[in-house]
Amino acid sequence: MRIAVVGEALIDFTATGGLAFQGHEGGAPANCAVAAARLGQATGLVSQLSRDLFGERLFAHLQRNGVDMHLVQRCDAPSTLAFVERGQDTNRYAFYMQGTADTLWAPAELPELPPQCRYLQFGSIALLRAPAGPRILDLVAAQRGRRIIAFDPNVRPTLIGDAGAFRRDCMAWGGLADLVKLSEEDMAFLTPGVPVLEAATHWLAQGARAVVLTRGAAGATLLRAGRVPLSVRPPEVALVDTIGAGDTFGAALSVALLEQGAVQACHLQELPDIVWRRVLRFAATAAALNCTRAGAQPPWRAELDALLAAQPHE
Repeated sequence: MRIAVVGEALIDFTATGGLAFQGHEGGAPANCAVAAARLGQATGLVSQLSRDLFGERLFAHLQRNGVDMHLVQRCDAPSTLAFVERGQDTNRYAFYMQGTADTLWAPAELPELPPQCRYLQFGSIALLRAPAGPRILDLVAAQRGRRIIAFDPNVRPTLIGDAGAFRRDCMAWGGLADLVKLSEEDMAFLTPGVPVLEAATHWLAQGARAVVLTRGAAGATLLRAGRVPLSVRPPEVALVDTIGAGDTFGAALSVALLEQGAVQACHLQELPDIVWRRVLRFAATAAALNCTRAGAQPPWRAELDALLAAQPHE
């Protein structure tokens, strides 16, 4: 296991018209784990899944995609369900997660990650519910300095009761991370009224070595302390669905950084621009491919390599 992802796995029901919905395996951390595994890095999920019919589907889906499941616990609590309605510019969500398996993850002893694990990714809605949220943060704090910590807030406003408290908490969570990846939508909620690039520097002040801001079809921008921002654009694709695009980007970011030799936090700041540009292009292209099909469907490595090879070299 080179990448570990901690957090929820759930079923996304996407609206297809009226009250009709199509189910897809999802959950940002689970999507990240699948994406990283499909891209060729040994990846494991740290979570708890239900033994109900949805939990069985989730377990089989993750296992079928090559995700290491030995750190996934099982229980009889129900699975988390999310209902998604696509909009022209964004998606609307409704979550059903009271007393569900992933929100109840609270091992008495924290799982031991293997020494070869170089990245631990955390974030998303699992942090919003006890006992799982505090226990995830315990795991992250215990791993600081031992591997690169990557954070994606994956903000879901419908789940947030006190916006001010959440913003304060989120900045504290980001302070545990070496790499922060967030979207323009995340940034608009977390720092309303502040220009996004200016807001991104706040995360650097918290201690992150690198911050990557994603902007959908407009691409992604990297910020590092004392460096000029670096931006890339994704290839143009036929857009079908944006669900899972950010998760795919985050997973591909870790995969590409690993392949470029970034195995310590200091490497995130030291990598040359030409290498970072290659990393960002890899992640943006992976996310674009995810958008060409319904639901979170990250690309396999062969199709990503083929599209990268077809793009003009910079």
